[in-house]
Amino acid sequence: MSSAEHDEELPFLSHLAELRDRLLRAVLALIVVLLALIPFANRLYTVLADPLVAALPDNAQMIAIDPAAPFFTPLKVAFLVAVLITAPFMLYQAWAFVAPGLYQREQRLAMPLLFSSALLFYLGCAFAYYLVLPVVFAFLASVTPEGVAMMTDITRYLDFVVVLFLAFGLTFEVPVATVILVALDWVTLENLRNSRRYFIVGAFILAAVVTPPDVISQIMLAVPMALLYEVGIIAAAALVRRREVEQI
Repeated sequence: MSSAEHDEELPFLSHLAELRDRLLRAVLALIVVLLALIPFANRLYTVLADPLVAALPDNAQMIAIDPAAPFFTPLKVAFLVAVLITAPFMLYQAWAFVAPGLYQREQRLAMPLLFSSALLFYLGCAFAYYLVLPVVFAFLASVTPEGVAMMTDITRYLDFVVVLFLAFGLTFEVPVATVILVALDWVTLENLRNSRRYFIVGAFILAAVVTPPDVISQIMLAVPMALLYEVGIIAAAALVRRREVEQI
């Protein structure tokens, strides 16, 4: 191996070593938080199930079809909560690995977007938990036919809630997505403004696919998505204005 080839290989190996260290830190943080949450797994599931339990008739309760579900399902909740808690630290590790290779202008743009994306995802999950789930379950309980007992399996409930959290969490990322598209010059502000009507139609179609088959939850997903699209246009316009000022 020549001296030049050796010099080229060293930076590559150092990048691999740093990547390994960053991944290990992220995994260790997740494991530590998960171990701390396991003793509270049942309590975490109880909190997660509160929106449904509050809507159930008196003396009604949730059920476990799988014999092992009462053990594994709360553990899944603890794991998901651990992921949410450690997500900012994981994102920081990813940022610390990538940032040295970015230009200063790219760093100034990426850091706020990284922070905003995490914050908006949490807001989307909170919106789903505190507003959407109570309304949806109250509606479903009100339309349950006479003589039908509303008893939900704990595992299926978790799957249902996770899908809803992901749907609303990703929906709240719309402003970040629009800013990124404009920053990369893939679309213009004029394109975004002219696409409003198509985006609104697409929002209702997407809401019909990812939410329960009731109009209320579909509206509660599509309307915030449309509003956040407008927020994204405003944020993208601010980015364009800042670019123009920097070029003067």
